[in-house]
Amino acid sequence: MKKVIYIAITLFTTLFILAGCGPQAHPPGTAQPKVKVTDLAGREVEVTVPANKVVAIGPGALRLVCYVNGAGKVVGIENLEKQQPAGRPYILAYPELKGKPVIGQGGPDSTPDAEKLASVQPDVIFAASLLDKSQADELQAKTGAPVVVLSYGKLATFDEDVYRSLELIGRIIGNEKRAGEVVTYLKNCQQDLNARTKGIPADKKPSVYVGALGMKGTHGIESTQAQYPPFVAVNARNVVDATGKTGSVMIDKEKLLSWNPDIIFIDEGGLNIVVDDYKKNPRYYQSLGAFQKGNVYGQIPYNYYTTNIDTALADAYYAGKVIFPEQFKDIDPARKADEIYQFLLGKPLYEQMARDFGGFKKLDLTKVP
Repeated sequence: MKKVIYIAITLFTTLFILAGCGPQAHPPGTAQPKVKVTDLAGREVEVTVPANKVVAIGPGALRLVCYVNGAGKVVGIENLEKQQPAGRPYILAYPELKGKPVIGQGGPDSTPDAEKLASVQPDVIFAASLLDKSQADELQAKTGAPVVVLSYGKLATFDEDVYRSLELIGRIIGNEKRAGEVVTYLKNCQQDLNARTKGIPADKKPSVYVGALGMKGTHGIESTQAQYPPFVAVNARNVVDATGKTGSVMIDKEKLLSWNPDIIFIDEGGLNIVVDDYKKNPRYYQSLGAFQKGNVYGQIPYNYYTTNIDTALADAYYAGKVIFPEQFKDIDPARKADEIYQFLLGKPLYEQMARDFGGFKKLDLTKVP
């Protein structure tokens, strides 16, 4: 009898200790824990974790939530997100989001609608690009919901601010493991792209140019970028980098003739403008060596409500395949794009993106309708 009592006491003590040390369940009716986090504006914000009802406002905020498998917790979206989904893979992957209540107009220069945001009673409001510290504090006071500011940083595709934003979302919505996996995946892609080309001497690299890039609207061949992320990722020799600038650049078309790059990429978001211009002035285009030799390629646009990191990654692998075919001989750009979309958004979306824009292909502007 004493032995039975001893065993019972020991078992009870062990269970009591484990219950005190292990993670605590929260019985129905009790408050969820709150934690303080520091957002990308440097604000300390108290949030309930895990947040079960979220909204995301401003360029790219909803995309990051989707990457961290948070689409199922979204309770409202901006009206802009309900519009034509072409160019935004996260809406293609989660079309059910378009059925959510409208929480504001949206757009890069929009003003958040505090009343509509409050109407869906979110546990947290994620905001990107729209708000500075004081504006975030003001919106938080008006809605009664914590506002957490996110950022894509300066580089967007491979930027520490993106990584921090993903990790912050993951922590708040209870998907920390997934957030860590996404950050690791992006960093591994960056390392892979760089490793394939970092040892190639500059004089062995063809010169390259990308035109028709979107910049607050669509543009022709004169719209380009210095330090263009897909080119930077594969250590390409971008002729525009000679300007010493960074980011979007509108060049004089005569400058492109003087650079005369070996390979030209055309962003398919502005392809129609280039085709129309080609029809008006074919002699200009045929004066470029890339057009003469058939080294002109179409790529999928990746800037739509800021950077679609998935498409930008796919474009980088495609650029690598075109510019450095030997170093990327194991890569099928369409299959690689689907791998990227599948990992980040849960669906292979290349075929749909290619149907909307044209996909990865060599271009002959005389045959483009």
